[in-house]
Amino acid sequence: MKHIPYNTNLKEFSRILRSNQTLGETLLWMQLQKRQVRGYQFNRQKPLGNYIVDFYCKALNLVIEIDGGSHHFEEIMLKDIERQRILEELGMHFFRIEGVIENLENERV
Repeated sequence: MKHIPYNTNLKEFSRILRSNQTLGETLLWMQLQKRQVRGYQFNRQKPLGNYIVDFYCKALNLVIEIDGGSHHFEEIMLKDIERQRILEELGMHFFRIEGVIENLENERV
């Protein structure tokens, strides 16, 4: 597995983001941190390249992004597409999730 460089200037900002997660990020993290996804370890608010991703699994080279309401604006959607393209060129796989709260509630039913 190759090393993915990151912008060290993002390290402190990623700590701030971890302290200020959205409800959807918090609920998903509660599942991921317990290794309930087939035993894989995930990091949250992980700097990769010049970006910070919501969740990252090194073993799978998998990025999970939580898309809230702001991601429906065209300008943000275009930035998301470009960011994903750049990170995929580094060999990462993307999984985007909308409606985390609703999806987790459906799992409990």
